[in-house]
Amino acid sequence: MDHRQPRNSSLINQEVGANKRFARTQTPFDDETRRSIAHVIQRGYVVIEHGFSDAEVEEAITELHRIASGEEAGPTAAGGRNKFEGLNTHRIYALLNKSRVFDKFAIHPRVLALNDYFLDPGYQLNAYHSIFIQPGENPQTLHHDDSFITIPRPHRPFGTAIMVALDAFTETNGATVVVPESHRWGAEPMPTQEQTVPVLMPRGSIVYFLGTLWHGGGQNKSSEERRSLTVQYCQPWVRPFENQILAVDWDKLDIIPDRLVDMLGYKVASPFIGYVDGVSPRRAVARLLRRRKDERLLRQKL
Repeated sequence: MDHRQPRNSSLINQEVGANKRFARTQTPFDDETRRSIAHVIQRGYVVIEHGFSDAEVEEAITELHRIASGEEAGPTAAGGRNKFEGLNTHRIYALLNKSRVFDKFAIHPRVLALNDYFLDPGYQLNAYHSIFIQPGENPQTLHHDDSFITIPRPHRPFGTAIMVALDAFTETNGATVVVPESHRWGAEPMPTQEQTVPVLMPRGSIVYFLGTLWHGGGQNKSSEERRSLTVQYCQPWVRPFENQILAVDWDKLDIIPDRLVDMLGYKVASPFIGYVDGVSPRRAVARLLRRRKDERLLRQKL
């Protein structure tokens, strides 16, 4: 994939300091990452087995059950609102606002390395929530995640996504299904379920795929729920599905990893996308929080 900038863009990015701001500090791609990149280019997705330990998975499950039983559960913790969400699928949104347990799942090093290849510097978090597919749930309508962007296919990816298996993904429990190589399709008819293959992977594993790949949640024909997390990322110039700047409380930003805060939309993207009054959103929020604190102290003195 050619990531060379157009000459004019490169010149402007250099003049405003964007090239320096987004200079890569990571080591060159290792052999494993290069193999994963090649697989994604060919098939549209790749499985990263055992990306997280059993202890990390159990911690996430425990935290999700805690949230689901409390006031922060959200509107779909007991079932979806439409067929696409899944009427028999439980989802919890805005996970980064509800617990620090979920930070690590969004910034797995191998996932970020793939994103560094497939997405532009300064890419953002597009959406992050849990998906518990209950027994008897029907297959989700097949889709590609960037279908809301009305630019004819084929095109370069406007985003990427991962599914983290909190349970092993099997042929019967609603494993995510994909249509291999469909990320390269043009404006063709929608694929059928017969063209899909289930992504089978052990607990704690990750499937990474491009936003141009046709996929969907599978039918759960088992007697157990299928539990997972999904994290979606998007190009820095795309409006995210989930408004992270409002979804995550501002006073929590200092305890979230810096890389993740940047991905929430608090870093100015190249060359100057997303600034607030000429400065970064992070600095603007810090200013608002100081003002709020000063106002509170003033009220206490009166």
